[in-house]
Amino acid sequence: MLISPFHGGHLEVIVGPMFSGKSEELIRRVTRSLIAKQNVLVFKPALDDRYHASAVASHAGRSVQALAVRGVADIRAHLSGEDRLLGAEPGVQRPPLPDVVGIDEVQFFDAEVVTLALELADAGVRVILAGLDLDFRAEPFGPMPQLLARAESVEKLTAICTVCGAPATRSQRLIGGQPARYDDAVVLVGAQESYEARCRVHHAVLEQPSNLGAGNG
Repeated sequence: MLISPFHGGHLEVIVGPMFSGKSEELIRRVTRSLIAKQNVLVFKPALDDRYHASAVASHAGRSVQALAVRGVADIRAHLSGEDRLLGAEPGVQRPPLPDVVGIDEVQFFDAEVVTLALELADAGVRVILAGLDLDFRAEPFGPMPQLLARAESVEKLTAICTVCGAPATRSQRLIGGQPARYDDAVVLVGAQESYEARCRVHHAVLEQPSNLGAGNG
């Protein structure tokens, strides 16, 4: 079974707007690795608890077990075995690195996730990352530009624009049914916002600075 076209450690990045199937594709790739009896670890940011606190889940209802972490330091602790070896006798050998590491919603992590991903790939690990490439303003999201530039494989998915049905590449944030303001926080925790997939023409951001162009341009 061909699990990946690359040999040895490498970096795969799956991007697109909300509702484009990023988590679904991550789950598909991870599931194939599990079927092949590979050692797999999947991580997700702890703030993403929309469907399940201990799983990556897609809008279609598929899921795979995952560890919720607060940041890259937590991922490093899991990978090194530090969390499992607390209280162990000195000299106990740490577990080897997994064959595959998956991280969902990777845009929520800080720049240190780039260093981690490259270290894992250099150590022979297949690293599969999924996340939003653009924030609600249609601007590059967090560490995504650096990850995309360094990846061996990039898959950019599209959704369906809820206005016109065209391929959608952007995530429309709505608050009270109206487009969000440009100066809203990029990450809103506990807010009553909602999202739709939109094409370039129908994506809107209120009070966007004129030097950045209109939301549809």
